[in-house]
Amino acid sequence: MGLLKGNFSFAQFHVDGQLPEAFLNFVNSRIKANSFRETAKSTEEKCLGWVSLTDVLDADFENANYALGDYLIFSLRVDRKLIPPKLMRIKLLEEERRFLAESGKNRINKSMAAGIKEKVKLELLTRLDPVPSFYDICWAVGQNKIYFSSLADKVADDFADLFKKTFSLNIRRFLPQENPLIAGKPGEAVGPPPEISLIGREFLTWLWYKSEERNGRITIAQGEEVELNFLKRIVLEAGEGEYSQGVVCHGIHAELKEGKEAIRQGKKVKEAGIKLSYNQNEWEFTFKADSFHFQSLKLPAMDWQETPEDPSGHLLERIYLIENAVKTMNNLYESFLRIRFSAQWEEKELKSLAGWLKR
Repeated sequence: MGLLKGNFSFAQFHVDGQLPEAFLNFVNSRIKANSFRETAKSTEEKCLGWVSLTDVLDADFENANYALGDYLIFSLRVDRKLIPPKLMRIKLLEEERRFLAESGKNRINKSMAAGIKEKVKLELLTRLDPVPSFYDICWAVGQNKIYFSSLADKVADDFADLFKKTFSLNIRRFLPQENPLIAGKPGEAVGPPPEISLIGREFLTWLWYKSEERNGRITIAQGEEVELNFLKRIVLEAGEGEYSQGVVCHGIHAELKEGKEAIRQGKKVKEAGIKLSYNQNEWEFTFKADSFHFQSLKLPAMDWQETPEDPSGHLLERIYLIENAVKTMNNLYESFLRIRFSAQWEEKELKSLAGWLKR
């Protein structure tokens, strides 16, 4: 429930497609038609649907309004029934012995074994209580953007499927290589072109260097500055998938020695703890370069006092601070892209980065 309080981990999605007319009426009917519904004695291993953000038992959205200004705020509930492997093994063994005793057979063929296993599985699923999980959703309608509080791919896939079924709209995950500033640029870059699929790692590696160049101060658009420092843990990696090779650095001295050596060997920063300060606000979070996921985003201290006349003020303030953290990182990323695909990269930036690695 990080959208309401505490730290917030989230993935970002773009919403594709044209919103229908009378949009709120459309949402009202569709979200209720696909809200969460429990089924007694169900054999389904997974059941999902929408519920209220502020009351997880309110699947009819009677006690809380999901519309909040330009935002739609609700949750995805996913109930899973997980059969413990040891329980399955014992029950299956019991059923096989019972079958042999009643049938008078000496052995169970492959087809019979599969049928017995399915029977045992369905009986266990009927008796098991599901384990519920809840994932916060903030849909910034005017921006065609969604913040979703899970970083797990399987959960994200379930969310995308149900979203499309509910609203007849596709959503796609945010990917740094799809930034408009990259389109048509790789061939124009001075020097060796970057691996576009790993451009996020190149950005985060550059960001580490820039954070130390001027004691954390980095210039973004129109001469404005942010203060950014890397914290505690840095993950560096070369390659992708099963061929990847990585190193994890902890502590200041380890970061300086092991991390820079890893960069010299061709690795790039894949993940890092970051402290970000801008416009009198300060955030701490772990940033993932490949997906631009924010993990455990700690928001600035809030001075907001919620009143009966303004019960949503606290949540709107939190959303504002979340969006500002995202916007600031995006501004830094675009500043990097403008340098990366310009003559400045070869003429100045690579030389400065090489000097930083030697220090």
